[in-house]
Amino acid sequence: MIERVSGQVRQSSPIQRQKAAAEGGFGAMLQQGLARQTAEVAFSKHAMTRAEERGIEITPILIDQLKGSMIRAQAKGATNILAMDTEKAFIINVPNAKVITAITQDEMKDSVFTNIDGAVFL
Repeated sequence: MIERVSGQVRQSSPIQRQKAAAEGGFGAMLQQGLARQTAEVAFSKHAMTRAEERGIEITPILIDQLKGSMIRAQAKGATNILAMDTEKAFIINVPNAKVITAITQDEMKDSVFTNIDGAVFL
């Protein structure tokens, strides 16, 4: 990286660049954004309890589907989404990459979903 200091041009070392990124430079913000985008989906304690009670199996394929839904919703600016297929649905807090609750098809029929700003089909 080249820096201008008092009209002089000098090269900065990789250590100086890392320090600048750690102090909140653009590179640090970019890395944080990328890390959030690739963050794994976590289940809250409540969501895990609901999934167990309702017989919803948490498989690697399901995790990948939820992660994909979360990334698509994040690209559109959604913060709380309903991710669903024909058999089950999940409420996901996108900024925290956390599943809030899980429900089955039978429960979807009588449910009203509030405080969501997007829906994604798995």
